[in-house]
Amino acid sequence: MAPTSKADKKAADAAAWMFNVVTSVGIIIVNKALMATYGFSFATTLTGLHFATTTLMTVVLRWLGYIQPSHLPVSELLKFMVFANFSIVGMNVSLMWNSVGFYQIAKLSMIPVSCLLEVVLDKIRYSRDTKLSIGIVLLGVGVCTVTDVSVNAKGFIAAFIAVWSTALQQYYVHFLQRKYSLGSFSLLGHTAPAQAGSLLLLGPFLDYWLTNKRVDAYDYNYGSLMFIILSCTIAVGTNLSQFICIGRFTAVSFQVLGHMKTILVLIMGFFFFGKEGLNLHVVLGMIIAVVGMIWYGNASSKPGGKERRSHSLPTSRQQKHGGFPESTEHDGKV
Repeated sequence: MAPTSKADKKAADAAAWMFNVVTSVGIIIVNKALMATYGFSFATTLTGLHFATTTLMTVVLRWLGYIQPSHLPVSELLKFMVFANFSIVGMNVSLMWNSVGFYQIAKLSMIPVSCLLEVVLDKIRYSRDTKLSIGIVLLGVGVCTVTDVSVNAKGFIAAFIAVWSTALQQYYVHFLQRKYSLGSFSLLGHTAPAQAGSLLLLGPFLDYWLTNKRVDAYDYNYGSLMFIILSCTIAVGTNLSQFICIGRFTAVSFQVLGHMKTILVLIMGFFFFGKEGLNLHVVLGMIIAVVGMIWYGNASSKPGGKERRSHSLPTSRQQKHGGFPESTEHDGKV
């Protein structure tokens, strides 16, 4: 590959990460304001609205010709929808049934679970430095976020389901894009309508079970509606950037480097809400995590840092869709 092409790829990778970080942090801040200020606690229904807005975006892009017709078997779509919806519901239930500390530990465990999926299913081999850097990231984020830790049986089950379904959903994003030669927009065009329909159908009932409040009885006003619209708008970028990042890289890289969002949320929360200061151990954890992320980026990019061992995934013979450039390098170093 020519040097200019490598430079262009690095620039595109950096832009994809920045897109994901900005939209993810933005939607967390907006949703926190929506729930804390306006009392809109219907998280599952809100997620359904996010995917409905994303569906509208894909319909418009398809009408404009930016998304070409593509095929995804119904069986694959159903499996993805099960993983994705169990991930959303599992996280909400886990947060309700567990302490914040155990909830954060469960989120951190997604990285080793994603590593296991890649080792078993994709025959990925990690170097010692790559493994150590992942451990440093986990340690740093754990120092930042884990406080009180208590666990109970039903909370553990909810966390277990949430972790594995989230890891499988993120692995499946990468898997489907490679196997069926689907771009991020095309895959979203298949999955977003299914998730929107299922979450909008089940969301109000689940939210009532979690909060004992009905979404149709909520006192909507101009301020809350503006925040809901803003949340849905940012969610389009969040959903798209997740698919772009996982498609360009892997679920493990998305999880490891994605913890930069956790650090930014802590910092933004301090500036915007000011409820908890950045004490010494939180700052120390941030520094450790950032060092681990930098080490991971360097270690995984070196020869042998993270490679697929003589294994190639068969892909369906579909034409890559134009309009939006995406990486097609999935064999060898990942």
